[in-house]
Amino acid sequence: MDQETKVIKVRNMYKKFGDFIANDDLSFDVFKGEIFGFLGANGAGKTTAIRILCGLSYPTSGEIEVAGFNVYKQRELLKRKIGYMSQKFSLYEDLTVYENIRFYGGIYGLPLKEIKRKATDLLQRLNLEAVRDTRIGELPLGWKQKLAFSVALIHEPEIIFLDEPTGGVDPITRRQFWDLIYEAAKSGVTIFVTTHYMDEAEYCDRISIMVDGKIEALDTPDHLKEQFNAETMNDVFLRLAR
Repeated sequence: MDQETKVIKVRNMYKKFGDFIANDDLSFDVFKGEIFGFLGANGAGKTTAIRILCGLSYPTSGEIEVAGFNVYKQRELLKRKIGYMSQKFSLYEDLTVYENIRFYGGIYGLPLKEIKRKATDLLQRLNLEAVRDTRIGELPLGWKQKLAFSVALIHEPEIIFLDEPTGGVDPITRRQFWDLIYEAAKSGVTIFVTTHYMDEAEYCDRISIMVDGKIEALDTPDHLKEQFNAETMNDVFLRLAR
């Protein structure tokens, strides 16, 4: 993690839907190569904030920069510098593994020659050469998740947003998925991840915890456990959520 280089800067961000405040005065920084955990119960405002940071939704007010781009004026430029994987599986079930890779490489503007080279590398790294021409819908969930993560990185983004990426997969596959996250972060990619698994919070460099649209705590897992005199991140979360 490079604590000199801020890749996400958020100051006083609000998002309102009528009288409802989904994001209430959020301010935080995220650094290059950091694994930043964005935690909170369902309805806390996590997905709303991610949509703003990805250029998919406008904030009501606030100053926000992502990968050096202003989220109000430079949304299309910003989208080229980020990857995104949602909690609802993001590949096309009726396309084959290779067709998905080729499709997303094209969306990200990569030339066909580069897509073919990256597809070969990706399939070898994930040990998926044997299912290259298998439809995505026929693969186990864990394989799908690892492939979706790798496809979101195919254009070498500076930041990847992961919205509850390990929901519904078994513990062993979750661990393998986090190995991919560590590998990406080590190469300098910034990981912005939401999860409802509190044990996964321990894997992050820093964590913010949202309650009712506000950030109630932000620090390293060890510092948060010390601050709240808690043994686990689950204990920290329960004390804040209550």
